Amino acid sequence: MSTQVDLTKVKPYGDTLNDGRMQFSFTLPIPAGDEADEAARQLLTKMGIEEAAVVYSEDLGVGYTYFTAYGKCQHTVDYSSIEVPKVDVDIMDKYGVEDFIKEHIKRDVVIVGACTGTDAHTVGIDAIMNMKGFDGHYGLERYKGVEAVNLGSQVPNEELIAKAVELNADAIVISQVVTQKDVHIMNLTNMVELLEAEGLREKMVVICGGPRISHELAKELGYDAGFGPKTYAEHVASFVVNQLVDRNLV
Repeated sequence: MSTQVDLTKVKPYGDTLNDGRMQFSFTLPIPAGDEADEAARQLLTKMGIEEAAVVYSEDLGVGYTYFTAYGKCQHTVDYSSIEVPKVDVDIMDKYGVEDFIKEHIKRDVVIVGACTGTDAHTVGIDAIMNMKGFDGHYGLERYKGVEAVNLGSQVPNEELIAKAVELNADAIVISQVVTQKDVHIMNLTNMVELLEAEGLREKMVVICGGPRISHELAKELGYDAGFGPKTYAEHVASFVVNQLVDRNLV
């Protein structure tokens, strides 16, 4: 017999509906041992977790310990009232984007991308830009009507802007994977400031993406859109070509 879920009072599910069971994984800057396990348990209890139990701990060396723990949460959330800002565009597949460009733009769309700053992780920008793409979704290099230029990783913001100007780019795509100490926020903010200082911000579509990037955050930082996990080239391409037409940048 199925049980109707009350979407106004959603809580974690472990063994049975609404039992509140949760799993936790975290690290504390203390040496491994019985005292460390108890410290982790007390921390969860102070967080409001009932029946907290540390089931595994591992010495990470130099006075750090990793924990896996379980417990029960009594809190609920009203799922029915949640509204999350999202990119508002109809997603076209590769062929739909190509047809859109041919019909509405009538020239190649130039998109320059990079993983900027000190970030050396190219997995994000490669998934969007490179021909093979990711998970069966072709990258922008394979799109007819798109000139995709991937500058790779550790690209200074100034260098990315210079290349965009050189190629008369329609859009800039920035990937940020490293987020420790909010370095991605500082780098993304600097990028917009540089574009505004050069009078270029409104002349092109500017997009950022990464594991901790949301559309809401991107808009707050001055970008046209932000794309997080589970984003493919068709999401970026659909947004760019629609923006070019809507903003009369063709």
